[in-house]
Amino acid sequence: MQHALATPTVCLLGPTASGKTAVALALAQRLPVEVVSVDSAQVFRDMDVGTAKPAMSERAMCRHHLLDLISPEERYSAARFVADARRAIAAIRARGNIPLLVGGTMLYFKALRDGLSDLPSADASVRAEILERARSLGWPTLHAELARQDPDTARRLAPNDAQRIQRALEILHVTGAPLAAAYARRPDSTGERFELITLGVSDRSTLHRRIEQRFDAMIANGLLDEVAGLKARYRLDAELPSMRCVGYRQAWAHLDGETDFDAFRQRAVAATRQLAKRQLTWLRALPADARFDCLDPDLTERVSERVQRIEDRSAPTRDA
Repeated sequence: MQHALATPTVCLLGPTASGKTAVALALAQRLPVEVVSVDSAQVFRDMDVGTAKPAMSERAMCRHHLLDLISPEERYSAARFVADARRAIAAIRARGNIPLLVGGTMLYFKALRDGLSDLPSADASVRAEILERARSLGWPTLHAELARQDPDTARRLAPNDAQRIQRALEILHVTGAPLAAAYARRPDSTGERFELITLGVSDRSTLHRRIEQRFDAMIANGLLDEVAGLKARYRLDAELPSMRCVGYRQAWAHLDGETDFDAFRQRAVAATRQLAKRQLTWLRALPADARFDCLDPDLTERVSERVQRIEDRSAPTRDA
């Protein structure tokens, strides 16, 4: 029996360290879900510790999709995510199971839900010019330049968010218009319905402690060895998207002798907290169907009940 197209795709979005994976695995014990990762870092092969990728034992509990897709030498885009996610959702439905999107890369979810914007293709010469200027001036300087020309976009980006600053400046150069104008030229979506469940946080300091504890666990589990191995195995540089990921960027600098261990740890924890702050800003702006506190001791039960109700509502429409 297959789910009818009217059945919504369930999405569980939240900031880093909010417990999304644990909730998803608990759901898998109750319902026939398959997880579709919405994470721009977990697509990279051999980047397991620093991305908090589900362990193989966890993947054995339910099927996971969009993990380990590409080499750290490659680049991944929102457009490719949309294509990959749509294929995964269709295959999950064909097996009669429930697609459960889980992650924290809000831009990917927005692209999937709303459709891709009519953005210009990458311009290699413009991109090369921007990268050269970044090498000589630094990304914070280019972020300040972006703030003068496209303040709305700049406010959403960290001063060292190289990939997104580069793309925003590239679009400005090619179109002469800010990013929002390009996003406004959005084609129709596919009509896919999403049931959006978001995780917020009632006490930011508790989330910060979770982030710190999780990063210390990553260090104990071999994060620095993982990055050293990546540097030895692949042709990488510090500007590739894989090595711009939070944690990896700071580990790279430490291994290159730019920081001592304490500075590496402090900078990585601070960058992760900033990431969580940006994710929470995105989440507050999304029209969620249900919002839960990630610190609620009954979080798993509450989310499970919500998903069960969604499944119960859709049950009469399942038979083709």
